[in-house]
This record gives sequence, C-alpha cells and structure tokens, in this order.
Amino acid sequence: MLDSRRKFIKQSAIAAAGTYLGTMGLSAKSYGNIIGANDRVRVGVVGFSDRFKSSLLPCFLNHHKELNFDMVAVSDLWNYRRGLGVDHLKEKFGHNITACRNNDELYSLKDIDAVIISSPDFAHASHAIEAVNAKCDVYCEKPFAETMEDARAALKAVKGSKQILQIGSQRRSGANYKAASQFIKDGKFGDITMVELSWNVNQPGRWRRPDLVARLKQEDTDWKRFLLNRPFEEWDPRKYLEYRLFWPFSSGMPGQWMSHQIDTVHWFTGLKHPRSVVANGGIYQWKDGRRNWDTTTAVFDYGKPNDPNNGFQVVFTSRMHNGDENPAEIYYANGGEMNLNTNTVSPKGGLTAKAAAEMNMKANLLPELKLTELAEKVATSANTGGDKLTSAHMRNWMECVRSRQETNAPVEAGYYHSIANIMTNASARTGQKATFDEATQEVMVGGKVFKY
Repeated sequence: MLDSRRKFIKQSAIAAAGTYLGTMGLSAKSYGNIIGANDRVRVGVVGFSDRFKSSLLPCFLNHHKELNFDMVAVSDLWNYRRGLGVDHLKEKFGHNITACRNNDELYSLKDIDAVIISSPDFAHASHAIEAVNAKCDVYCEKPFAETMEDARAALKAVKGSKQILQIGSQRRSGANYKAASQFIKDGKFGDITMVELSWNVNQPGRWRRPDLVARLKQEDTDWKRFLLNRPFEEWDPRKYLEYRLFWPFSSGMPGQWMSHQIDTVHWFTGLKHPRSVVANGGIYQWKDGRRNWDTTTAVFDYGKPNDPNNGFQVVFTSRMHNGDENPAEIYYANGGEMNLNTNTVSPKGGLTAKAAAEMNMKANLLPELKLTELAEKVATSANTGGDKLTSAHMRNWMECVRSRQETNAPVEAGYYHSIANIMTNASARTGQKATFDEATQEVMVGGKVFKY
C-alpha cells in the first residue's frame, strides 16, 4: 500500500539521518514531520496538454533535481496524446514512464505521491477530488470549478484531507504582486475605488485545434469518461479538443483569463467574492460554431455585504479579435493608481491641490515609486513556457509538498475565483444580474439558483 511505503521510507530516512539531527538543530520528531525528507517525490500527470508541455513541465524541470522530484506516469484518455506524453517525459527524465488510460489506472499505481492536473477546465474540480481521495498532493490548473456544485464538492474534499494543493494562480508567487498586496494591506494605497482589468488577443487560431480535431477518432479515446458529470452530448471531437469554446465544458474568457485577474482582487482586499455581477457580450467576429463569446464585458460590485456605502467596482473586458495580449491590471484610489503592467504606484489621476481647494479639501496624492526592484513583467500568454511567475509558483508547490505548509494559492483561492467566474457566466447566459447567497453558497439569478 502507498501509505505503508511512505511510512517505511520516512522512518528509514529519519533513522539514517539520526546522527546529523543535532548539528542541524532538529529533533527526531521535527525531522519526521518533513514529509518525504531525503525521499524522491513521484509525480503523475493528469492530462498531457499544451499548457503542461509548454509551461508547467519546463517550470517543474527548473526545480525537480534540487528538490528531488520525479515524473513517473501520465494519464490521458486519448491514446495519441498519451503516447506523446510518454515519449516526451521519457526524453526529459531519462527513464520509463507509465502510460495510464485513465485516472483509475494512475491511482492504482503504488508509487504516485503527487499529481499535476492540466485536464479540461470543467474537469479540474473532479480530478482534484480524485487526487486527494487517493492521498496525492495536487498542483491544479485554473479555473478550479465551472459550477458551484463542483466547487463545493472539491473544497470539501480538499479541506477534509491532509493533502497539499496549489491552484494555478501564479500571480500569487510573483514578487511584484506580493509587493502590491502588502502595499494595499498596509493602508498605504488608501481605499480602492475602482479596478480595471483587460485581456485582449487577435489570434484566429486561439483555442482552435483543426489539425488535432481531424486526427481524433472516438474509438481512440473515452468520450463517456471525458464527459464526467456534464449532460450527455453526442461525440464531437471539437468539444473534446476545443473545449474552451464550448459551454458547459468551459466558460471561455472568465475561466481562462479573468480567473487570474479577479484572484488578485480577492487576495489584495481579503474579499471572497463580488456582491453582484452584470455581464454582456457576444460572438461578433469568430462565427465558427463556438458557444462561448469572443467579446465580454463584466462589471462587478465588491464590498462588505449589505453596505452600499462601502465598496468599489471592478470592470473586466476581453476581446479575441483585436489586441496584443498585454493584460492590464490597474487599481485606482483617490490619491492615484497602482499599475501592475508597469509595477508602479503613482499619483496619476489623484486629487490635486487645485481640485481639492474648490471644496476646501487638501490634496491627496500618492508617491511615485516602484513596487519592487525584483518586479517581474506580467506573464501574458497562457501558452508561453517557463515564465517566471509559473516557475516560482511551481517551486512553491514543490517546497510545500516537502514542508507540508500551505501553498501561496490554497484551495480557498480557487473556490473564490470560481464564485466570481460562475456569477459572470450566470449573468452572461441569462441577461440578468447575478448575486451570491452566503447561506447556501449558490449563485442566484432572478431569485433562483443558477443551473447550467
């Protein structure tokens, strides 16, 4: 059994290290609490996706030797990608990789300690539940969940386990974002009065995979297992491979892009979710059969519940027909702004002496400063590999697997960004304002629970 193996290795490591504990300043008990000390952590891959190959894997490779991590298996429903995964990982790690047709086969192995989940958006929550139930630590790509039912089930499973989980919200491991968070929480920025978020691209092929779609045959995968808990639909290779274009397999823009940016709002303010959301948009350019919009505008009301005199707006805009993919994140206060593209705080737009004098007030202007000398450029493309933020985020997860400390983006971060995503999707699909019921933990539209 896996538990027995872990116990044996840990006890062996403790015994072997006993003569060194005094010089290290560690007791046998404290050393024993370091799970996997002097032991290799064996990782399985759930979904050999482009995101995994181009970004998550390179970031893992940045740290795996130093932290004694290895990859030993890959689970993918499609035999073609499964084979690609085995060959690619075998080349990178120099040893055999176990091919698993599904996650049941993956978790039946006796040497899996942790997994990296990079499966389709709607499957993340279910796959996280499977992993923690199998006593595996988890790095889980965002969005965490696309329905509240999935979000609540995954939150409960993770909190009820002893497993380490990192949500793929890599901004939480960036030096610039940490500096921004501290600046706001220290009260130096003042009250947030507005946040503008945007993420625009002009890539006709974004999320479309025509070459792969043409290659995929139903007999080469497991369509029923792919659908998980989604309503049954007839076989469609586009929904399998271009799932980000098709609700309910993905919410598209909210799940892919907004989830990153709205997470910083929750992190910086300590607020768990919006009070309300209204969203509008449509498919204006790419009339290719997709269900998810190519243009979205969502307006969020944030603040203390039932206190209309306290709060601020967040506006998220995204278009897929014009843009250079340079995501904007700008926080506004009465004294100026914080720009996460330039990593600066400035008095731009702040209350000047002239404007204040008209109302017998004092000027209110923030200083001009850099958030951090170690500031990193915002990681833009979801397909650029080995970026600094993701590398730091992957390392944080690996270190927490060792130390058993909470990660930078724990399960609650995923749960809260999921609420905002689902509220956005609810408004977009009904044309009504979406709210959130704290008592039932349900997204509400028109007095009714939103169901996909």
